[in-house]
Amino acid sequence: MEAKFEKTTFMQRLKTMLKVDFKRMFTMPFIYIMAGVSLAMPVLILVMTSFMGGQADPATGEEAAEMFTNVWQAISSVGGGESSAMAMDLTTMCNMNLMYFLIAVLVCVFTAEDFRSGYAKNLFTVRSKKVDYVVSKTLVCFVGGAIMILAYFVGAMLGGAIAGLPFTMDGFNAGGIVACMFAKIFLVAVFVAIFLTFAVIAKQRIWLSILLAMGVGAFMFMMIPMMTPLNANFIHVIMTLAGGALFAVGLGAVSNVILNKTSLV
Repeated sequence: MEAKFEKTTFMQRLKTMLKVDFKRMFTMPFIYIMAGVSLAMPVLILVMTSFMGGQADPATGEEAAEMFTNVWQAISSVGGGESSAMAMDLTTMCNMNLMYFLIAVLVCVFTAEDFRSGYAKNLFTVRSKKVDYVVSKTLVCFVGGAIMILAYFVGAMLGGAIAGLPFTMDGFNAGGIVACMFAKIFLVAVFVAIFLTFAVIAKQRIWLSILLAMGVGAFMFMMIPMMTPLNANFIHVIMTLAGGALFAVGLGAVSNVILNKTSLV
């Protein structure tokens, strides 16, 4: 009697891969370290800059202006105006937009560990479907990045309260903040897809993947305030959601080709 092996569907394979990847991510201390850094960063930024404001400049004798005048500036800047798209002051740079650089580190380290430990080689020896790996890694890293974004938001609220900064909304409202947060979370998918492509190119060479990711991240940095302002609306959310889906599919296909055409070491 001839033995018959039941073929597994893509969704069955993906479900198994996601279960493994989520377990690997959340049993690694690294994700908790990154979440802790994300939480602590805005607290330190807001508290330290609040101490700097109002102090006299030794050179001129004039009082230094406060860097942040309200808590929400630590999240994003208000869009609109003639030069807001290209305005890159300290409050624009030292806010939640920095998280995309930290997410690059998360994606690169998490992926490189698969190749360094031999997990990827063993996995692909048993399962030839590298597309399963790419889709799973994209989704899991997106969740990890979203957790870091939310941790930063909590830290900003705590830091603002400690620093005594006002929570007043000038030029935006609570709905804009909600839309801003959704847009920033969906934008994570765009960056994860880019960073994952560099990670599978570099494989176990973490330094190379981080270097490439940081370079592209710096190039795209000025686009983030335009796509995720504090006065965001439904259009911003849809645009970042669509962009995240397109980048995930398009660059996911590129990552799949790279894995199929290159060695695993």
